[in-house]
Amino acid sequence: MPTRSNPPKHLARHLSRRTALLAPMAALAAAGLPNFAFALTDAQAVDLIGRVVADINSIINSGKSEAAMIRDFEALFNRYADVPIIARIALGVPWRTASSSQRSRYVSAFRGYISRKYGKRFREFIGGTITVTGSRKVKSGYLVSSIASLKGSAPFALDWQVSDKSGKDKMFNLYIEGISLLATERTEVAAMLDQQRGDINALIAAIKAAG
Repeated sequence: MPTRSNPPKHLARHLSRRTALLAPMAALAAAGLPNFAFALTDAQAVDLIGRVVADINSIINSGKSEAAMIRDFEALFNRYADVPIIARIALGVPWRTASSSQRSRYVSAFRGYISRKYGKRFREFIGGTITVTGSRKVKSGYLVSSIASLKGSAPFALDWQVSDKSGKDKMFNLYIEGISLLATERTEVAAMLDQQRGDINALIAAIKAAG
């Protein structure tokens, strides 16, 4: 069985151990999301992440240019990730006071931002593979485990959080050795909003230029 090790430095520098301590469900509550009963099953969660992993493996080993891969990753996020919920949680309380136009433009900007940012990270997996290894029930759905095996690096853990809160089976969080994408983006979006002095329109412009 592969041993778990620290993720490559190019991944770790984008993630903070401190933000991993934030509870994703607390973020969900703060965002005011509805608490639906789960119909999602273990098999459905594993099947979803199996398809995500298969598509990632295909993209990173396709030989395409970075620009083409980023487009493929944006399509992947659109297909499998609950980007509106991720974006809403990342913004937090300011979502409540944003206008409908601002919300729509923010989610669109965030979709491009997260696709560029994590598409570039996954592109650095070229020549490697990601393998699903199991799953377990958690309060917010299922956590599907996988192992990333890269050339010249020890294998490390990727854990995918799956929920059906939006009415469809979607991935809404990713942990790299326990470090949460959702908590990290919540911290980073808050920092960007602070830099823009709380101006949502300026934040949208900053997000479009980031990633």
